[in-house]
Amino acid sequence: MRHSPCSKSSVTLMALALATSTLTLTSNSVANAFVVHPSLPSPSPLPSSLRIHRHRRHRHRHCNTNNNSLPPSLLNQNRSPPFSPSTSPSSSSSGITSGITSGSSSSRLGLSLDLTETLTAVSSLQIPISASTTTSPLSSIASISSILSTTTIIPLLPSFLINASLFTILKSKLNTMLTPEGFYHSLALGTLLWHTLGWQGWTTCVMYLLLGQLVTKVKFEEKEKMGIAEGRGGRRGPENVWGSAATGLLCAAASLQIHPSILTATAATTPSSFLGISYDLLILGYVSSLATKLADTFASEIGKAYGKTTFLITSFERVEPGTEGAVSAEGTAAAAVGGSLLPMYALGIGLLNGGWVAVGIATFAAFMATNAESWIGAVLQGKKGFEWMTNEVVNFLNTVIGATIAISLGRFLM
Repeated sequence: MRHSPCSKSSVTLMALALATSTLTLTSNSVANAFVVHPSLPSPSPLPSSLRIHRHRRHRHRHCNTNNNSLPPSLLNQNRSPPFSPSTSPSSSSSGITSGITSGSSSSRLGLSLDLTETLTAVSSLQIPISASTTTSPLSSIASISSILSTTTIIPLLPSFLINASLFTILKSKLNTMLTPEGFYHSLALGTLLWHTLGWQGWTTCVMYLLLGQLVTKVKFEEKEKMGIAEGRGGRRGPENVWGSAATGLLCAAASLQIHPSILTATAATTPSSFLGISYDLLILGYVSSLATKLADTFASEIGKAYGKTTFLITSFERVEPGTEGAVSAEGTAAAAVGGSLLPMYALGIGLLNGGWVAVGIATFAAFMATNAESWIGAVLQGKKGFEWMTNEVVNFLNTVIGATIAISLGRFLM
């Protein structure tokens, strides 16, 4: 199809309109790209020699050049500047105005942008930079310090991100200690512990996991041959995670209600105890619950590995190692040692208050609860009507007994 000259002119006009729009968008992009800090002086406008003047449009000899046929957007020659002259330096506003006036004419079509005008207006802008957008090494250190703080509550999201990072880094090692389901349940537990008790409570639970796994591996092959070793190669599943740590998590969650940082902020209205239990006693209950489970693990694993004589705790009747409710001298001694490790660690990192008195209370509570667990296993576990009394349920009751004994003694001795 052959186009007439006027058709070509129409296409030309459309291209020119598109170019004008493109230049306008470009000027807006330039304006948005400049940020002048309040503390810096406004830059001087460009000299008049750099000004780009309007160019004349060449008329096509075969096309009607009547301005009435042009789009309205191209007829407006005396366009106003994109910024008010009051926002630009007074020294340059008069020069820009005169340049625009002298360069404009009703018989000419302006197709290019006066960059001097735009840059001058942009140079006068002073956009303050918010302090929150600037970071420094000191602020980064402060952020890390807040995450490792022992006096403030760590928000739930940072707690999750910390645990997710640590679990990812240590995944290969944790896979030898936890089942795939146990891995993710431990991640949830670790997030909640970091949120409630910070790194101190978190590492105390991790110490329980490490020490428990270590003692489980003692003579593991021999125990496997005897059929009394822990299943799944000693790896912990979700039932083991919550059976061992549910009581401690309840104590941690309760302590969050009366955290020292909350008491400091709302001393007039916030009680100093939760259900009549002070913050220090709840922390004692948390440590004692984990110490109780570790003492039970030490007693069971050391007793099965080295126990020469095992007997039922209820009747002192001799039984085979691994029997529910069976105890031995070696296992009993191991329970006393294992029950003291976590309280000493918690005291050393500043989680447990009360000094060595608190350590003694937690160790005693762990030892007594471990023997109570043996009694429950001998009397109830596996009996008719108590099929629900599984190892995990017994472990939970064991930790509840340990925390209860410690909190009760702490009321009088701390």
